[in-house]
Amino acid sequence: MSAVAKFELLAALILGAVILCAKPLGAYIADVMEGRPILALRIGGRFERLIYRLCGVDARHDMTWSQYTIALLVFNLIGALAIYGLQRLQLWLPLNPQKMAAVSPDSSFNTAISFITNTNWQGYSGESTMGYLVQMAGLAVQNFLSAATGLVVAIALIRGFKRHSVKSIGNFWVDVTRSSLYVLLPLSAVLALVLISQGVIQNFDAYKDVTTVEKLTYDNPKSDAEGNPLKDKDGNPVTESVTTQTQTLPMGPVASQESIKELGTNGGGFFNANSAHSYENPTTLSNLLEMAAILLIPFALTYTFGKMIGDTRQGWAVMISMLLIFSAMAALAFYSEQQGNPLIAKQGIDVLASPLQSGGNMEGKETRFGIAASALFATETTATSTGAINGWHDSMMPMGGFVPLFLIQLGEMVPGGVGSGMYTILIFAILGVFIAGLMIGRTPEYLGKKIEAREMKLASIFILTTPFVVLLGTAVGVMTAAGTAGIANPGAHGFSEILYAFSSAGNNNGSAFGGLSVNTPFYNVALGIAMWVGRFWPIVAALAIAGSLAAKKRVPVTEGTMPTHGPLFITLLIGTILLIGVLNYIPALALGPVVEHFMLTAVR
Repeated sequence: MSAVAKFELLAALILGAVILCAKPLGAYIADVMEGRPILALRIGGRFERLIYRLCGVDARHDMTWSQYTIALLVFNLIGALAIYGLQRLQLWLPLNPQKMAAVSPDSSFNTAISFITNTNWQGYSGESTMGYLVQMAGLAVQNFLSAATGLVVAIALIRGFKRHSVKSIGNFWVDVTRSSLYVLLPLSAVLALVLISQGVIQNFDAYKDVTTVEKLTYDNPKSDAEGNPLKDKDGNPVTESVTTQTQTLPMGPVASQESIKELGTNGGGFFNANSAHSYENPTTLSNLLEMAAILLIPFALTYTFGKMIGDTRQGWAVMISMLLIFSAMAALAFYSEQQGNPLIAKQGIDVLASPLQSGGNMEGKETRFGIAASALFATETTATSTGAINGWHDSMMPMGGFVPLFLIQLGEMVPGGVGSGMYTILIFAILGVFIAGLMIGRTPEYLGKKIEAREMKLASIFILTTPFVVLLGTAVGVMTAAGTAGIANPGAHGFSEILYAFSSAGNNNGSAFGGLSVNTPFYNVALGIAMWVGRFWPIVAALAIAGSLAAKKRVPVTEGTMPTHGPLFITLLIGTILLIGVLNYIPALALGPVVEHFMLTAVR
C-alpha cells in the first residue's frame, strides 16, 4: 500500500469513527446540559444534589451573564492557587516516592495558569519535576475542570441563541458539575481502562533503575544557571560527552491522566516526550484511540448545538466547515513530510537530479507510527487545543511546521478544544452573517437574533485579543536578551520557535515547537500572562454576547433571511475564518516558516 493510501485510510478511519459518534454523543451532552430525565441523571441525581448541598449551591437559580462570568473566574482562580500551592509544597507532600523538590515560583506560576486555562504548556520534564500527588490532585483534576469550563461557556452561548427576552444563561455551578460528572468522567474512565490494556502504566511505584546491556555515550547540551543553552563563539550549542550504563524507568498513574489529557483536549503529558513515550502511547491501537479521543467531544458538540437550538442542520453546517479546513491542513502536513528535505538525496542519486528525501522526513518521528500518523496527530492536536505530540514539531519540514502553527493561530476551531472550538466558531459565524448583511444592506441575523453593534464590539474584542497577545509577546521575545537567550536555532527557524511559543500560549494550545529553552523566569512569566489573557478575555466576551443574545426577541424568518445551513453559509463561514482568523498573522508567518521554506527549496 502506498504512503498516500495509508494516510487516506488512516484519516478516513479516524474521522469516520468520530463522525459516527457525533450524533449519539452530541445528543447525550445536550440532554445532560438541559437536565432532561435521562438514565445517567437519574442514577447520579442523588450524588449531584449532595454536591450542591455541600457547596451551598441553589441549582434552581439561573444566573445573568455577569454572575456566570464572576463564578467562572473565581472558580478558576481558586484552581490556580491550589495548583501553585501543591507545587510549592511538593517536597513535604505524600505520594512523592522520588522526593521531587518544590517547584520554583516562576515555573509554579506558569504551570498553574497553564492547567487552568486548558493550555497545559509544560516548560519542565514531568517525570523529573512532579510527584504523583501533584500530577493527580493538581494537573489531572484541572484537566477535567478546564475542559468543563470550556464546555459550559459553549453551552451558555448556545443558550443565548435558544432563549429570548430573558436575562439568564444558566447556572455555572450546575453546568460545570454536570459536564464533569456525566460527560468527562465516564468517558475518561472507559478510555483509561482500554489504554491500560494496551500497556499504558498505572501505578504508584518508585522509579526503577536498570542496567542496560551496552554502554551508551551521548552528547548532553550544557546550560547556564537560568536554563538557557550555552553557545560557543560561533553560536553553536556547547555539549559534553556522557557515558552511562544505567537507565531510570519512570513509573506513575499515567493512564488516568492520559485519557482526560486527550478527551479534554488538554495535552499535558505525564512524561516530557508526551504521546511519543511508550508508557503513554505504546501501540498502534493506543495511538488510534488517542487520536479519535482528541476529536470526539469537539465534533460531537456541533450536534449538541443543533439539537439545543432545535435545528440540527445548523450543527451539520458547522461540522462540514470544520471538516473541510481540517482535511486540507492534514493533507498539506502529510504532503510536506512525505516529500522530505530537498537537500537530502535518495541513496546513490544526485541531489539536483532527485530532490526528494528517500522515504520522506522521518526525523523526530516514532518509527512505530510513521509519517502518516505523525502528520495527522500534529494536525489534530493543533486544530484542537490539545497540544499533545507523538512526534517532534521542530523536526517537521517548513510547510509541515506551518500547518500546526497556522491552525493554532486560526483560533483552534476546526474543531477546536472542548467547548472553546464551538464558542469560537459561533463568534466567527456571527461575524460572517454581519459581513453578509453589510453586502446586501440588511440588518444581519443569525438563528433568529439580530446581530447589532454590541455583539460586534464584543466579537471584535474576542477575535483581536489573541493576536494582540501573541504578536506583542513575540516582539518582546525577539527584542530582548532574555527572549533570545533560549534560542537553539538561528535565523527564520529561531523566530518560528518564539512565534510558536507565544501562539501556543495565547491560543491555549500547549504544544511546543521545540529548540527553545522556556523554563526560565522570562518565558515562565510572559507565557503565563499570555495564557491567562488569551483564555479569559475571550471567555468574558463570549459570555457577554450570550447574555446580550438571550435578552433579544426572536426575529421571524422572512424571504430576506439568509439561510445558515446550506453551501452558501458554509462557504461564507470558511472564508471568514481564513481571512479574518489569520489575517493578523500573515506578516509573522512570512518571516518564519514561509521564508524558511523558500530558503530550503531555493536553487543553490
